[in-house]
Amino acid sequence: MTILTRADSAHVATLTLNAPDRLNALSTEMLSALHRTLDAIAEDATVRVVILRGAGRAFCAGHDLNELRDLRAQPDRGAAGLKTLFDRCAAVMARIQSLPQPVIAQVQGLATAAGCQLVATCDLAVAGDEARFGVNGVNIGLFCSTPMVALTRNIGTKMAFEMLTTGRFLTAEEAQAQGVVNRVVHTDHLDRDTRALAEQIAGKLSAAVRIGKRAFYAQNQMTTTEAYAYTGAVMVENMALDATAEGIDAFLAKRKPDWPS
Repeated sequence: MTILTRADSAHVATLTLNAPDRLNALSTEMLSALHRTLDAIAEDATVRVVILRGAGRAFCAGHDLNELRDLRAQPDRGAAGLKTLFDRCAAVMARIQSLPQPVIAQVQGLATAAGCQLVATCDLAVAGDEARFGVNGVNIGLFCSTPMVALTRNIGTKMAFEMLTTGRFLTAEEAQAQGVVNRVVHTDHLDRDTRALAEQIAGKLSAAVRIGKRAFYAQNQMTTTEAYAYTGAVMVENMALDATAEGIDAFLAKRKPDWPS
């Protein structure tokens, strides 16, 4: 069975974590497949939006605990093996945000530990109303330190610390209120509504969205003064596109823009 599947349609690539018997755990195999596929999508000009989903009853339950236990047990190499795994996971998270195309997490069931980290890392997230979110490693004596990085960039400090120290799960509605997900929809409509959001974004000028995503994350690491200087230059770059000029002309003429298909 292929551990990660890809299906492309109408400029949207749908990636499915396909290890439902392991709740789509982020094993070394899964992380490698995900990174490799994201690299390929980054070079694919036909893809404008990515949907990331899980097969079965969970989105992703985080790291594979069997793999963590086996790595820890390796004589003289356990720490190095664990560090390699966590570095590989961090590289995948970074790749999602450096990807030119927006990535939408489509969340059903559980998104726990590194699985919650994955949702928080994606640019957008749509959740089914039965979804639950947690960084609950503390329940087994493993504080979710790496998931904490993405989580604390989505929600407030006190709620994040409570989740990390108590293992508390958020309902889908609580996750939306806290900023982990954009929308909560009926589980039966999750595929349809996530796809509708993806197609809405795919209908925009792809070059502008790519420029904008890059600038979004870059300016977030700057001071306000630095960010305005940087984004002013980005606006100039965007304005130089012929397709942007067409978009402005179309708006003024009250017609649809004739953008590249």
